[in-house]
Amino acid sequence: MTDREQQDALVELLNTTPVVRGVVQDLLEDPEAARVWQQEHGGSGTAEERRHLLQVRDALQDVVRGSRPAESLAPFLTGVTSRPEVSEAGVSWRLEAPEERRTAVEAVLAWGMLQETAPGRLRPCGNPECRRFLLDRSRTNKGRWCSMAVCGNRMKARRHYQRTRDGATA
Repeated sequence: MTDREQQDALVELLNTTPVVRGVVQDLLEDPEAARVWQQEHGGSGTAEERRHLLQVRDALQDVVRGSRPAESLAPFLTGVTSRPEVSEAGVSWRLEAPEERRTAVEAVLAWGMLQETAPGRLRPCGNPECRRFLLDRSRTNKGRWCSMAVCGNRMKARRHYQRTRDGATA
């Protein structure tokens, strides 16, 4: 997987607990739906893999929101190594992790790479009623919402309503 694909997979993982009609949903709660998600993202689809993935997802969500320290991710990397492989193409690194933890480990590593190469660009949606995350790849790094069409419009409409309401009472 390329770095961008790993970053996209991380954001997709973080966004598996959206709010739908005011209720938090867990898109990986159903074992069959989770198996499909896992396999689509390079995993095996086992229940053990899902268990690790859910733990990492919850921890990463808290870290990105700032309610848990980054150091809390360290236990997920216990026993994981990376070995260099030299070929005509150059040096590449091969991840060695228990198979049932590989997808979860890759999510933590993708987060780490983003922290290093694009700090502050992975963040929660600016809509306090939304549980989704965004990876701002814009040049200005001013993205605030997971979706301009949904959260952006809602927040702008609320601000407009508040301004007109405040103006009418003044």
